Amino acid sequence: MKKIPIVKLLATLFMGALAVFFMSPLLWMLSAASKREADVLTFPIEWIPRHWNIVENFKTVWMGNVPFGLYYLNSLKLAILMTFLTLIFSSMAGFAFAKLNFPFKNGFFVLLLSFFLIPSESTLVPRYILIKWFGLYDTHEAIILMGAFSIPLTFLMRQFVIGIHNEYMEAAKIDGAGYFRIYWQMILPMSKPILATVGILKFLWTWNDYQNPLIFLISKPLYTVTLGLQSFSDQYGTSYAAIMMAAVSTIVPILLIFVLLQKQVIKGITVGGVKG
Repeated sequence: MKKIPIVKLLATLFMGALAVFFMSPLLWMLSAASKREADVLTFPIEWIPRHWNIVENFKTVWMGNVPFGLYYLNSLKLAILMTFLTLIFSSMAGFAFAKLNFPFKNGFFVLLLSFFLIPSESTLVPRYILIKWFGLYDTHEAIILMGAFSIPLTFLMRQFVIGIHNEYMEAAKIDGAGYFRIYWQMILPMSKPILATVGILKFLWTWNDYQNPLIFLISKPLYTVTLGLQSFSDQYGTSYAAIMMAAVSTIVPILLIFVLLQKQVIKGITVGGVKG
């Protein structure tokens, strides 16, 4: 039987303990969401509830005075549409910067990356004026329009597509394929790892977005789940068990994505970051 080096064993135990430490807030949230209100703040902490109250807390969140289900659907709508549009636009831009030759291509790409250095907070006022001018204020279309393109995700796409050999494109050109057909029928199928990564990252960023809905949405029926959680906290400010259940409901899609697709995310970022 192969012996495990003591240093490696100690390092594994240390990293495991560190992981449990950083996960403790999440574990406490899951525990609190399952308890009665009177048991939430007991000390020492009861990690496993003695009296389970999951059903009542669930009803308070999803069947109470706050239309949490509507906020959930709004977030799903925005996340899915913006992810789809970002996959289209970022993949097309990444393909163009990686494989097409046009004047000042590198300069345009550097200029594009420089825009990413501008904090989003500094563009709130100009974006607000533009959205009001277009008549899209307090609409989901405003959020979708502002989030349909992503500079960092375009960078990832470009880095990945650069790694695809030009011989494929040359062979396709000989067969009479144009640039769009090469992009649609050859580049996209070969870019599935990075497309999955880009899609996952964009979905998570959109789902967690709080600033844009806060500034550009004022009608409660249009609220996303992040604003809905704030509204729920305002109404049930003293019901910590219900608030924790709402928070758990909010992070369920994120947890599912990371648990099921974390390897794909890491692989896509790693491959996209080292090519070029």
